[in-house]
Amino acid sequence: MSELRHSGSVAVAASPEALYDLVSDVTRTGEWSPICAACWWDEGATGRVGDRFTGRNVTPERTWETRSEVAVADRGREFAWEVGDGFVRWTFAMRPADGGTELTESWAFLPAGLAFFAERYGDAAEEQIAQRTRQAHEGIPVTLAAIKRIAESG
Repeated sequence: MSELRHSGSVAVAASPEALYDLVSDVTRTGEWSPICAACWWDEGATGRVGDRFTGRNVTPERTWETRSEVAVADRGREFAWEVGDGFVRWTFAMRPADGGTELTESWAFLPAGLAFFAERYGDAAEEQIAQRTRQAHEGIPVTLAAIKRIAESG
């Protein structure tokens, strides 16, 4: 089950608050994510816990949208959301470090997600879960490098 959780970190020459402001603006996700091309808030949402947003994901094989809910909104410390009905959790955590911030991105496939994939994909569920897992493992370093570049370019 450990492969269903993954994280990576990068040192960024920016304050935890500046990084939080960047990563919690889901409308900018398409600037750094290799799969999520765009996100938009529900009407009236601003990034508080319980606020919802939609993301459009694009791969060479397909395009799809997901609905997510903000789970943690602690400026300068952590921004997290869950996709669907608690299927997957994504987190950005910030920790002051050496005049900047250690930014950690984490991903976890949750039990509700495993059950959803089993119901939706049947015999192909394991293959679908493996594909999403590979995408997360490969995407986190790409995402972190892009966020670092954006944050440090001002």
